[in-house]
Amino acid sequence: MQPQISSSFPVFAAGYLARLQEACSLIPIQSVEHLAVAMFNAWKDQKQVFIIGNGGSAGNAIHLTNDFIYGISKLMGSGIRMHALPANQAMITCLGNDVGYENIFSHQLAVLGQSGDLLIALSGSGNSPNILNALSQARAQGLTSFAILGFDGGKAKAACDHAIHVPVHDMQLAEDSQLIIGHMIMQWLYAHREDQH
Repeated sequence: MQPQISSSFPVFAAGYLARLQEACSLIPIQSVEHLAVAMFNAWKDQKQVFIIGNGGSAGNAIHLTNDFIYGISKLMGSGIRMHALPANQAMITCLGNDVGYENIFSHQLAVLGQSGDLLIALSGSGNSPNILNALSQARAQGLTSFAILGFDGGKAKAACDHAIHVPVHDMQLAEDSQLIIGHMIMQWLYAHREDQH
């Protein structure tokens, strides 16, 4: 027996794609370029790049780390020294249990981060305490911080050094924009991979 599929789905899908297209038109390209150049320089200078997020944004952080370690060059040892801080479940559960979920990223940065490194925060609301604490820790240690934000940008908009604010009031579109921005930068870096030697 065939499942019942609503004839309204194509209309719904078209509406989602229209909203996604509108969200893409709101991406601040000059701000994205600033991040792209910072990542190129980190790649060239062998600096580290840390990326953080919660929920779907954590998944995006892990996804993009793969792209920047391997996808931008596909040559052994030639990618960016990038770390997705949500990726280690043992670390997340340890820190969440011992020092509080609001500190799961800042405590990792305190050990791993060095002056001159980059931090990229992915957040829909921009108000998650663990994101804000990580941005504060990054500033204290001399890391340059970027935040890709949705909704009104939240407190992270002012707490980071450089905000990439896509003012969409929809979590899925905010998360879509994180990947679109990441993939845009990844392909640009791939196109300039010979220039970083």
